[in-house]
Amino acid sequence: MTSTVRLRMSHKDAHYGGSLVDGAHMVHLFGDVATELLIKCDGDEGLFLRYDEVEFLAPTYAGDYIEAYGEITKMGNTSRTMEFVAKKVVAARPDISPSAADFLEEPIIVCKAKGVCVTPKEAKRK
Repeated sequence: MTSTVRLRMSHKDAHYGGSLVDGAHMVHLFGDVATELLIKCDGDEGLFLRYDEVEFLAPTYAGDYIEAYGEITKMGNTSRTMEFVAKKVVAARPDISPSAADFLEEPIIVCKAKGVCVTPKEAKRK
């Protein structure tokens, strides 16, 4: 089971100089993907138990488009082990002009993570 969201990082998402978006924003996106996966799987939003691993691999800037993907890789009675990848699919190009951007032929992986979510038995509807 998989889920994907794609959205543009705005200037309000930028947290550091040079319009750099903080890595925590990718973790937030993974939470949204996990929620959708739990709804698909169990009919309930469930709860994020823990991240086992998070790797920040490339910077993200305001104006970039990020595609966050998640997949359930293991299912227990109530636990769902998931893997996530966030890729930059459009890169802002402020060096050219304030509104320039490039669609990337090869997306750039900006973050990877693994985590575990749970859906309490009494909340499961599927």
